[in-house]
Amino acid sequence: MSLIVQKYGGTSVGSVERIQAVAQRVYKTVKAGNSLVVVVSAMGKTTDGLVKLANEISPNPNRREMDMLLSTGEQVTIALLSMALQELGQPAISMTGAQVGIVTEAEHSRARILHIETTRLIRHINAGKVVVVAGFQGTSSAGEMEITTLGRGGSDTSAVAIAAALRANFCEIYTDVPGILTTDPRLVAEAQLMDDITCNEMLELASLGAKVLHPRAVEIARNYGVPLVVRSSWTDAHGTWVTSAKPQGRSLINLEIALPVDAVEFDTNQAKVALLRVPDKPGIAARLFGEISRQKIDVDLIIQSVHEGNSNDIAFTVTTPILKRAEAVAAAIAPALRSQSNPKSDEAEVMVEHNIAKVSIAGAGMIGRPGVAAKMFATLAEAGVNIQMISTSEVKVSCVVNAAECDRAVNALCSAFEIEPGEQGAGGAGEAGENKLIFLSSPLPTPHSPLPTSPVRGVALDLNQARLAIRQLPDRPGMAAKLFGLLAQHNISVDMIIQSQRCRVIDGVPRRDIAFTVSRVDGENAKEMLTEVAAELGWGEVVLDSAIAKVSIVGAGMVGQPGVAAKMFEALAEYQINIQMIATSEIKISCVVAQEQGVKALQAIHAAFGLAGSEKFVVPA
Repeated sequence: MSLIVQKYGGTSVGSVERIQAVAQRVYKTVKAGNSLVVVVSAMGKTTDGLVKLANEISPNPNRREMDMLLSTGEQVTIALLSMALQELGQPAISMTGAQVGIVTEAEHSRARILHIETTRLIRHINAGKVVVVAGFQGTSSAGEMEITTLGRGGSDTSAVAIAAALRANFCEIYTDVPGILTTDPRLVAEAQLMDDITCNEMLELASLGAKVLHPRAVEIARNYGVPLVVRSSWTDAHGTWVTSAKPQGRSLINLEIALPVDAVEFDTNQAKVALLRVPDKPGIAARLFGEISRQKIDVDLIIQSVHEGNSNDIAFTVTTPILKRAEAVAAAIAPALRSQSNPKSDEAEVMVEHNIAKVSIAGAGMIGRPGVAAKMFATLAEAGVNIQMISTSEVKVSCVVNAAECDRAVNALCSAFEIEPGEQGAGGAGEAGENKLIFLSSPLPTPHSPLPTSPVRGVALDLNQARLAIRQLPDRPGMAAKLFGLLAQHNISVDMIIQSQRCRVIDGVPRRDIAFTVSRVDGENAKEMLTEVAAELGWGEVVLDSAIAKVSIVGAGMVGQPGVAAKMFEALAEYQINIQMIATSEIKISCVVAQEQGVKALQAIHAAFGLAGSEKFVVPA
């Protein structure tokens, strides 16, 4: 007999008939000999309707009252589903988040779960009842016992947290698609169903806008080793398993408030190659990395910053032993990238830098916490370490620094993020429950860990981002810390961060541009706030562009496969889609393109990697 937690989203319980269908599925699962907790969302578009009602009363409703209002949606569903189960002869009881014992921070509308008091829950389970729980909500730990909500998508978080607290055998997420698909079936009908995906891959996809699972739910599954499966509410198909490493006994206290960083990673075996002032037009990155791929040169970080005039900079890092080959490729292709009218100009200048190191912080807990990157940059500034390159993903922030400063940087970061020093072999972030210092001697997998057959697992499109660029930022320790510290103080989360390679000296001060993306709703506020302090801090112009899209590929099998980036860039070039920014991590490559080309970019990349299947998935209304 298994203890199972099932979660059903709003579409799955959107009508009386659908609630009755869910009751039949639950009843069948119990009759197979399982104990069951069911977490449900509000019916259909109920939450949207409640938000609309609130906005008709007040243009800026009080967040406490919004939690009181929105928490009622799930209460309707739990009562109806419990009635439906009782009609089938199955004992059931409905419980709100407060009744279950979901204790959260006292943060209205975006609370994180502190712990779950499982005594009452277990008593009902042992009595043979199906416990039907209102997702998305809890109660604060303060004496006032305030009702709190977890933010949109919070029912996923509720379900996986309950599964972790109960040490359930697994958690099933039922939704309107048959599992995790290679991309959004609304944009590519031939999107293919994956049998399984790792938590790290799913974290990237979920944070990139794949809406099947909420990133916080995946974070909990990763941290506590909860086996997670995503299935269709309409069929009995096997769905997609989201797999994670075995946990190392992480405490269930402060369940969502664990340390945000699992590991500090560093690699001193790195060198940087940059092409400065390459033409800002489609196909440039494809030509460069196509030739790099043909020469079997494996690249680690790739960054392309915002354009200046009609040119751009592209930089990448490689391991030291292959630097000469990488430099030769860049030097050979540079003349072909220069303007035909002035082939002897300083365009496409190749710059090589030895004696660098990559220092990274990694951890699923940094999702949605805008202060983590700022803390990293502030820590490096306090240690007197200047940042030469920045590359980010949803679960990692990497900085390239001078190799001579690597030890100082690592020690400072370990202290700041409470990481236990203890050198390990080559690998990624530590397993859940461990805080590690990890030495990356090589980005290549070991011979005993074969690469997956397909290096790319999924393609994601985010149309809800805006890009800010700050011109002429002084190039000295502490500037990135000040910039991203200000954003963190205003609770603005940053996604991609790119620092330009081109450095110019103005009034005796070396300066660089820096660009980053934020949620589009935060764009104007961020620009206004940063413009106000620009003169005081010695920055140049702050430029906002809201007409962008971010398209990304994700896959653990990308490590050690030099042709992956080239194939992505070539797919975009074929459709004359210009790449405005590039940022990478070990398992992700993201490109910023024009907003109107976003869907075409996703479709082109999905086709280029052969991810389409023969079956077409139609998402129910």
